[in-house]
Amino acid sequence: SFHENRIYDIKITCGDSYPDFPPTIFFLTKINLPCVNQTTGEVEPMKFPVLSGWKRNYTLETVLVELRREMLRAGRKLIQPPEGTMF
Repeated sequence: SFHENRIYDIKITCGDSYPDFPPTIFFLTKINLPCVNQTTGEVEPMKFPVLSGWKRNYTLETVLVELRREMLRAGRKLIQPPEGTMF
């Protein structure tokens, strides 16, 4: 995997309406994924099913597991920015 042995910094913010509404997620470290805005680093809810189909019983662990799955999915072999590059 292109992501193997890399460390990514992310910022997860849970608003006052959490867990009724999903958190906002930003990658601080640059990453090339279809669900991540390449200018801001935001994980775009409409491109990331766990956020667009948010359920109250989802947890931050749910979000992190799904992000990892997205990174490992077959066909996600997109060219990645140099390690350590930040948004």
